[in-house]
Amino acid sequence: MPDDPNHPQNKANAVHARQQRLGAALRANLKRRKQQARGRAVDIDPAPADGQDIADKQGRDRKKP
Repeated sequence: MPDDPNHPQNKANAVHARQQRLGAALRANLKRRKQQARGRAVDIDPAPADGQDIADKQGRDRKKP
């Protein structure tokens, strides 16, 4: 049973894990869409502009490279 992909318990665990991942992705997407609708669009992974460090955008002091 431990590594048998056809065992009913392993199938149930795999389905549950997939549902959990999908639910988390949907919740994150919904939260982002709500913020965009309120005019608070936030980039998940903002690219640094003209040598500016991402940490500078977060308020921490860092020197530009």
